[in-house]
Amino acid sequence: MESKIITQLINSAQNAQKNAHAPYSGFQVGAAVLTQDDRIFSGCNVENAAYPLGQCAEATAIGSMVTDGTKIIKAVVIASPNEELCFPCGGCRQKLAEFAEDATPVYMVTAKGHIEKHTVGDLLPHAFRLRHDGTTDKA
Repeated sequence: MESKIITQLINSAQNAQKNAHAPYSGFQVGAAVLTQDDRIFSGCNVENAAYPLGQCAEATAIGSMVTDGTKIIKAVVIASPNEELCFPCGGCRQKLAEFAEDATPVYMVTAKGHIEKHTVGDLLPHAFRLRHDGTTDKA
């Protein structure tokens, strides 16, 4: 993947991160997804006093993408607020797998710019997926 596009994804995720609503954890996360038609959708985490009603940054970005009518993810960036990589939670791994292939790259970036690349398949092997015939891969 082009470094220019990765840079745009990182910038989008970090800009979204600034708007995170994280008054309980103080852990602001940003995410950005690149679609099949090269559009970028970003999101941030939105916490709620009635835990677990909050929403992860990845889910926010995916929701924006779907709202706009797109359903295929080509790449993902997740921006951490510190120097630890911020891996997606289990639920977000499944949400990503709903719209991305196993080979789809997922880049985690720290606050100081360290980047680590994984794939959706690395993060969630044997994911539940919708098949072209409308059934799922798993029972």
